[in-house]
Amino acid sequence: MNRSIRYFFSFFIYLYFLSASRGQEFHFDGSISRQVLENYLDRSISFTELLHDDLTQARNSRGVDPHDNMRLILSSKAKFVGRALMLWGREQNLSNFLARARPYASQLHQADPELVLQAAAFEIVTRGVETISIPESVFAAFGQPATNRNFSYQNMLYPNGRFVNHWGNNSSVPDMSQLETRLWFYFLSTQYIDVGIEAIHFGQVGLMDKNDGNHAHWLDMLTRVRAYAKAHARRHLLLCDAHTPTGGYVENGKLLFDFHSFPLRIAEVEGHPYQGVLKVGYSDGIFLKSKGGITPSGWTCEHLPYIVEFDNFGKRNPGKSGSAPFIWGWDEITWFSLLPEAKRNDWLRYAWKWLKDTDPNGHLEMPGSRVITPGTPDGQRWYWANTRSDACPNGSNTEATIREIWGTK
Repeated sequence: MNRSIRYFFSFFIYLYFLSASRGQEFHFDGSISRQVLENYLDRSISFTELLHDDLTQARNSRGVDPHDNMRLILSSKAKFVGRALMLWGREQNLSNFLARARPYASQLHQADPELVLQAAAFEIVTRGVETISIPESVFAAFGQPATNRNFSYQNMLYPNGRFVNHWGNNSSVPDMSQLETRLWFYFLSTQYIDVGIEAIHFGQVGLMDKNDGNHAHWLDMLTRVRAYAKAHARRHLLLCDAHTPTGGYVENGKLLFDFHSFPLRIAEVEGHPYQGVLKVGYSDGIFLKSKGGITPSGWTCEHLPYIVEFDNFGKRNPGKSGSAPFIWGWDEITWFSLLPEAKRNDWLRYAWKWLKDTDPNGHLEMPGSRVITPGTPDGQRWYWANTRSDACPNGSNTEATIREIWGTK
């Protein structure tokens, strides 16, 4: 074998094993190692309702080309896409959302089979659940006799009236100790899994567990959902998380969730209007608080990995100093979106570095797409990280900075 052939052969083998080793960094099936999980969280981006869009349409309801969002996800080499499919009420729209999500998820996974798409099952139920029939398979999963009926909104509520109409008329916090609630969350989770979802965010557990002191009912629901995922999910695993202001939920040494999550909780800089910083111990932030134990994948940790996100929750006296969780009167993503472009990109670099230096268990979930509440009649109502173009006229030009931080330029 002459030198040039040997060189070509050696170089080919080098590329093959380099590619294979890189592929292994995101490989899981049935369980996930800590390193692979953290690799995913290090490339996480929140992209609210990504999968709700119809790929056959040139524009979504917010005036953006759905293919431009797909382009951003793939070109940035994101690996974990948060809140890509979700309900906040609107249960009657579930079938339409799922019908659009399936082909969108399929195209993304054809382009990147390693990509994890996350859905959300939040701390809200409305009368809309009564439009949905309960499949026999859901009754069977809980050992219940099958009956021909729809979900019951009333049977998901706290019997003592707690949190009833908490989110508005006929819009309440569900009680996980109620069997009907567990039937609903199981059903919703299986519907998500069937369209290609491999992670679910379960919202504010603390609101839904008031009758579940040792989380027996949460564990009951999660165990059944995970069993379904073992048989039906793309890689036989569902990554579950929830907002954990107390640092997490652990029963008998076992962690309920695969990773934790929480808002950033950005602190105002006194005397410097609109400036914000991250601080350990500020408000109910999770920094240095993530609890450990035995994970659902079987490995043990002192502190479970977690993500922090730019949360949305409205406004209060926008532009004025106030108290947590608001930052200068806005929620986190609105505050971030209103910063000048250069300062916005600098702040993202700062937050990434601050978290790496302060708590290696934490990972910054990048802001990709999220509702915002600017408080002005003509203000935008949605934040996009996309580079501004005809395909995304209100893009915030953040995606280049995200790729720079991730090293995927």
